[in-house]
Amino acid sequence: MPLPNDIEWRTSAGLTPYADALAEMEARAAAVGAGEARELLWLLEHPPVYTAGTSAEAGDLIDARFPVIATGRGGKYTYHGPGQRIGYVVLDLTKRGRDVRRYVHALESWVIAALGELDVEAFAVDGRVGIWTLDNGREAKIGAIGVRVKRWVTLHGFSVNVAPDLAHFGGIVPCGLPEYGVTSLQSLGISADLATFDAALALTADAFLETVSCP
Repeated sequence: MPLPNDIEWRTSAGLTPYADALAEMEARAAAVGAGEARELLWLLEHPPVYTAGTSAEAGDLIDARFPVIATGRGGKYTYHGPGQRIGYVVLDLTKRGRDVRRYVHALESWVIAALGELDVEAFAVDGRVGIWTLDNGREAKIGAIGVRVKRWVTLHGFSVNVAPDLAHFGGIVPCGLPEYGVTSLQSLGISADLATFDAALALTADAFLETVSCP
């Protein structure tokens, strides 16, 4: 995909342990902030894991059937696992206006646009974090957004349920919202694999970068 030379697009095959990805992402963010490395858009998968954001509440962890890792991103508990596309975004907001709200909105819009390429009508909801769609007429979460900004460099990013085992979400209250379920492309009857969704992300990445960089 065409990207500016100062941004790396990376796709990792197989399952990348969460702790390993976190360490590499944090090291890359520090290097980007120091002007010693390119920015990064990194697509990967994790083995099954629950992660706790900075506002996670103990009561939202129902069954710790998988490792539970505290992380510095915003938000509550979420699940990552095979069949879910993770996107870690390491961008320097210093050269993009230092507007965190605009960045989060641009990230949401990117995921929504990519899902739209697969004929999924997804949307964001004010006051309710994540990416939503209709599943049998009910609102359900198909993607999560969780970000951290350290010295104006972004970390973490998004996850989208392509074809994970949705039963794995049963160990937590996803994002602290017990009244809403989760869904996936597979559950919606969309026959798309990770590579297909990656291609949709690539088609819509330029618009994301333009939006987040708008002065």
